[in-house]
Amino acid sequence: MQWIDGSITSVKGFKASGVACGLKKNDQLDLALIVSEKLASAAGVFTKNRVKGHSLQLTMKRIEKGQARVLIINSGNANACVGETGVTDAKTLASLVASKIDCKPDNVLVGSTGVIGQPLNMQALRGGIEKAVSQLSSDTDAGHMAEKAILTTDLISKEAVVRFPIGEQMVTVAGMAKGSGMIHPNMATMIGVIATDCAVSQPLLATILNRVTNRTFNRVSVDGETSVCDMVIAMANGLSGAGTIQKETAEADKLEKAIEMVCTRLARLIAADGEGATKLVEVRAEGLRSQEDAFKMVTAIAKSPLVKTALFGEDANWGRILTAAGYSGAEFDPERIDIYIGKLKVCENGTALAFDEARAKAILEEKEILIRLILKEGDAWDRMWTCDFSYDYVKINGSYRT
Repeated sequence: MQWIDGSITSVKGFKASGVACGLKKNDQLDLALIVSEKLASAAGVFTKNRVKGHSLQLTMKRIEKGQARVLIINSGNANACVGETGVTDAKTLASLVASKIDCKPDNVLVGSTGVIGQPLNMQALRGGIEKAVSQLSSDTDAGHMAEKAILTTDLISKEAVVRFPIGEQMVTVAGMAKGSGMIHPNMATMIGVIATDCAVSQPLLATILNRVTNRTFNRVSVDGETSVCDMVIAMANGLSGAGTIQKETAEADKLEKAIEMVCTRLARLIAADGEGATKLVEVRAEGLRSQEDAFKMVTAIAKSPLVKTALFGEDANWGRILTAAGYSGAEFDPERIDIYIGKLKVCENGTALAFDEARAKAILEEKEILIRLILKEGDAWDRMWTCDFSYDYVKINGSYRT
């Protein structure tokens, strides 16, 4: 597997564009268009929130057919909780794009992210679609523009591209994502797009995407919140020229590894770019009796405001970590747990150690921090990527709508 500098357009047969149409202030990019030259196998993973945006609902219905050619995503407005107007607007967006690039409306998927409860500015979007179609390109920069157009409170772009051989052909997997706040497992306020020029059936693509999402995007928690417009879409157009990948083969394993590499990098970027975050934190729990217990433990610690504020303050308050593990619902013996901050052991068998506070602070001053809990009760483990809570998180979310 080889990392390359690129964007979603690094995948053969994909074009993209990103434009400003007026949904966001100050001429910020707010409309992205991604188009495959040919109909592609398509799969999706969607938020588990019972409340779902209108664009998301339309995409969930259309992707059941397993094929798509176009994905249009607007930022600045979630198109959620506005009644029949939102349903109609989502369908209109798809139809407008379809008419411009000569494809069936059912092969257009729609995504929206931003403020909930406000109707889309369809006049602005009509003009934006004209502009986005006219600027479609396979240039790398066009992919970068599409990525920037889906961002909301994000401070950094999130892209990843991997290339690898299938037989005598080189194939590519590329991904782009947005996400900064309202991030928690079972999807979050994130939208991800994975594109590949592999030839792969929709059922296999869906299986791989679900497994990978569970190990990557569903292992990110910024603030314990889950929103209503969240999705990851994968499209495979088969234009690499490599043969069709079959399930339970070495080629299928390669594809899954490549998609996981891309999604892991995107997931870590989302955690590191959490609203107001200053640190990327990985929480690992090892040696538990079951994977369910491990997941409960890392989830509780990763979303604990007390743990996250201590990390921001660079205070090695490991008691907060142990407390979160204790209320997580995981089954474990509190007298058999060791806790490490970086490589520094701060707790042994549930009991305080006389550790070097200066060394602990130096570890917590780093931009990436690893917290490990060792239970010595079994072989199960899990991890979660999260971030610290700073003053800026409150500032950002205290006036998000206004």
